[in-house]
Amino acid sequence: MSTALMKFTGSLRRTAAMTATAMVLVALAAAPARADATVFLGADTTPSNRPVKGFAAGMGLIIVAFEFEYATTSEDVASAAPALKTFMGDALLQSPLPIFGFQPYVTTGGGIYRETLGAHQQTGAGTNVGGGVKISLAGPLRLRVDYRVFKLGSGALYSPAHRFYAGLNLKF
Repeated sequence: MSTALMKFTGSLRRTAAMTATAMVLVALAAAPARADATVFLGADTTPSNRPVKGFAAGMGLIIVAFEFEYATTSEDVASAAPALKTFMGDALLQSPLPIFGFQPYVTTGGGIYRETLGAHQQTGAGTNVGGGVKISLAGPLRLRVDYRVFKLGSGALYSPAHRFYAGLNLKF
């Protein structure tokens, strides 16, 4: 084998080894998917203030996350405020890292709602937009504060519906 061919083959092997090493290092350094879960209490303010409770569970990469959320609001017959249950899938756009312990986000999504007031019951599709912040407390425990506006289907008694909540969020 000629000296030039041996040099070329050796150079090709070094390049292949360096490329493989770089690919392994990039794969090891890639940000793993993160997940979190939130339990929350708050207020549905449409048409009157009523307590809301629920939970959310999500998973995301650096800036984009996806979550499933369930919330339920009780009925207030005296003020003609319907009970409202929402089952939503949401996409979040969030800061990649907390800024002084605060991780702001905006969100939008869609899903199914059920509204009930006396004999009236309406189930349909709805959408939501909102935003909030996750505030670092200790280790993986965070406080989550959120505001959402829900656009409910045409048969809903009250749309849009507004909701504020605060909850404990566990990042894992």
